Amino acid sequence: MYDFDQLAAFAAVMEDGNLARSAARLGVSKSTLSRRIHQLEEHLGQPLLRRQANRMIATEAGQLFLRYCHQLQQLARQGHQALDELKEAVSGEITVHVHSILTRSWFAPCAETFLARYPGVALDVRTQFAVPTADGDRGLCLWLGAVPDCGLRQETLGRLSRGLYAHPDYLARRGEPAHPRELAGHDWVDLSGDSEEGLDLHHEREGIVDVTPSPSRLRVDQYVMHIDAIARGRGLGVLPDWLVERRAKAHPGDLVPCLEDWRPPDLPVTLLYPYGPQSRRIASLLAMLRESVPPAWQRDRYRTINA
Repeated sequence: MYDFDQLAAFAAVMEDGNLARSAARLGVSKSTLSRRIHQLEEHLGQPLLRRQANRMIATEAGQLFLRYCHQLQQLARQGHQALDELKEAVSGEITVHVHSILTRSWFAPCAETFLARYPGVALDVRTQFAVPTADGDRGLCLWLGAVPDCGLRQETLGRLSRGLYAHPDYLARRGEPAHPRELAGHDWVDLSGDSEEGLDLHHEREGIVDVTPSPSRLRVDQYVMHIDAIARGRGLGVLPDWLVERRAKAHPGDLVPCLEDWRPPDLPVTLLYPYGPQSRRIASLLAMLRESVPPAWQRDRYRTINA
C-alpha cells in the first residue's frame, strides 16, 4: 500500500525540481522530504529521481510512475470528498442569480420543490439582468443567451427556440409581413437594443437573411414588459416560443406568429457555477435543475448560437 505522504513528496519534487522549494511548499523539512522519497523508492524497488547539478530530475522509472502517482492522489481526494459528503447534511444557504425571464416562469417552481425536498436549505434568489462577467459574482447563475468566458463552468441545460410575434389587432391594422424585408415598415418592440444592429433570420430553403427592423420607440430590458408590450399591439417583436406557449394558457389568442418559416437563432439556457468539487447542497440543487429541464428546451431547431 502506498503512503500518500510519500506520493505527495515525489509529485512535488517532480514539479519543482528542487528539494528545498518542495519542502517549503509542503511544510516539512528537507530531510523529511528526502526520507519519504527514499522510502517510496525502496517500496518500488528502483530509483525515481537523480540529482543533476542543482536540480532533481526523473529517471525513466520516475517519469513512468508520475502518471500513476497523480491518479492515486486523485483517487484519494475523491475518496476523502465522498466520505466528507456522507457526513455533510444538505443544509445551509445558497445564493442563485437567475435571468429575469427564468425567475418566475421556470425557477420558482424548481425552488419550491427543492425547499420541500431539503428542509435544512435556504435559497437566496436574485434576479440577474446583466450578462455574467469575469469580475462579477462567482456563485450559481442561470442565464438565457450567449455567455462570454467569465471564469465559471458553463453547462447548457437546453435551448429556447424563438419566433416573430404580434397581437392580431396590430396585424389587422398594419397587415402581416410576407418577407423579412417588410419588417422595416412595421413598428418594432425591442429588448435591450438586441435588434438595433440587425437581426438574423433563418429559412430552411433560403438560408440566413440579415434584416434591420424599424427603430424601436419602446425598448425594454425585461421580458415581462417586452411580451406585454407586444401583446398590447405595440408592434412586432422576437419572443421565445416556450414563453408564448405558457402565456397562451392564461391569455389565449393575444399573440400570433408571423413569418413562421423565418426563425431567429435559438437561445441557450446556461447554468454557471464554480469549477471544482461542490458542497452537497450545491450538488443537490444542480442535479434537481438538470432533472427539471422542460422537454420544449430540447427541441433541435436552428442551433446557431454556441453555448
